[in-house]
Amino acid sequence: MGGISKKMSNLVVVLNVIVVLGMVISAILACAFKKELSSVIALGVTGLFAAAEFLILHAPDVAISEAAVGAALTPLVFIVALRKVNGRYKR
Repeated sequence: MGGISKKMSNLVVVLNVIVVLGMVISAILACAFKKELSSVIALGVTGLFAAAEFLILHAPDVAISEAAVGAALTPLVFIVALRKVNGRYKR
């Protein structure tokens, strides 16, 4: 039994590292992109990685909230705002 538990623990650590690295990389890309839309999409991906991390940490309620707000609602608001701002400058 101890061997299986140790293997699962190692698997969770590896998964945790992958998710955190994905979160850090997508956050850096959100800052590095020149186009605003690309940055907003990278920000949404960062929210998805954060939601995955909360799932790994056994906090499904927080993961659902993060997925709804951080990965869906916030990028949607930014995209709508960008469309309105870009529409004003094109006139």
